[in-house]
Amino acid sequence: MTRLVRHSLALAQRNLIGVTRNPEAFLDVTLQPIIFIGLFTVVFGGAVAHGSQHDYLQFLLPGVLAQLIAFGGVAIGVNLNSDIEKGVFDRFRSLPIPRAAPLVGSVLADVVRYVVLCVITLGFGYIIGFRATTSVPEVVAACLIAIAFAMCLSWASVWVGMLARTPGAVQGTMLLILFPLTFGTSIFVPASTLPDWLQTVSKVNPLTHLVGVLRGLTVGGPVGNDLMWTFGWMAAMLAVFVPLALRAYGRRA
Repeated sequence: MTRLVRHSLALAQRNLIGVTRNPEAFLDVTLQPIIFIGLFTVVFGGAVAHGSQHDYLQFLLPGVLAQLIAFGGVAIGVNLNSDIEKGVFDRFRSLPIPRAAPLVGSVLADVVRYVVLCVITLGFGYIIGFRATTSVPEVVAACLIAIAFAMCLSWASVWVGMLARTPGAVQGTMLLILFPLTFGTSIFVPASTLPDWLQTVSKVNPLTHLVGVLRGLTVGGPVGNDLMWTFGWMAAMLAVFVPLALRAYGRRA
């Protein structure tokens, strides 16, 4: 286990060095939050919150953070698939490192991207009027839970990245899954306004519960039930997708 942690951290550092030389890789966690928050606040704010864009921003921002966190995991599957196509993993296979280290290292490196996403999302939200009504520790806890959720969900992207033939196929597959998953929630509108069948789906949607936690920790409200569901979904994602990703990696790399 010690070797796995040490080598995974070394490979995470390698991935971060690569990102510094390819800054456009950060566009999805820097520019996308600004576009999403600005766009949805202007387009939906007047209709959803009875004409008050400020009130809608209070409702919207925690939800958009959950959506962006989910979308942020797409890049890891794309990058891993690209590395395999370039033969990078052939080199890893020849090194005396644990088999899982390249995958774990990639997931750990993505923590930096998720931290940047949280800072940009909250920072831009504050610039245009969002105000947390809870304490600083609660807001920090919301960000930490969002990052932890993203790390668990990213293993699904890793699995798809090991199965798909091209980076484009990874991106297309993940977005095809994530778009209905994110829009069938209370991210943009209260769940009570959704059709009955979609409300039923929303109640078991992992992002619905993550949004509930983030809203409770940033603008106030109960979080206990949603927090239990969120931790349960995180554990389930790790239990399902980590073995699948490692098995697919063993066959592919």
